[in-house]
Amino acid sequence: MTPLDFDNIFTYHAPKEGQPEIYTKIRNKGKEFAVLIRELSPAGREQSLAFTKIEEAIFWANAGIARS
Repeated sequence: MTPLDFDNIFTYHAPKEGQPEIYTKIRNKGKEFAVLIRELSPAGREQSLAFTKIEEAIFWANAGIARS
């Protein structure tokens, strides 16, 4: 990892034009998937972990957009 890469990770990235709409689309698809999991799987640890992984995927997708 270069020093620039390292600094980029720990820098605030203000949204650029068009990015908020992209973030919303990603969050909405993540929520759609979470709703499907909630409807089709029993409540419990596994379901909770599935929700956590969806949250993580949304976060990392949006971070990738913001950092690029």
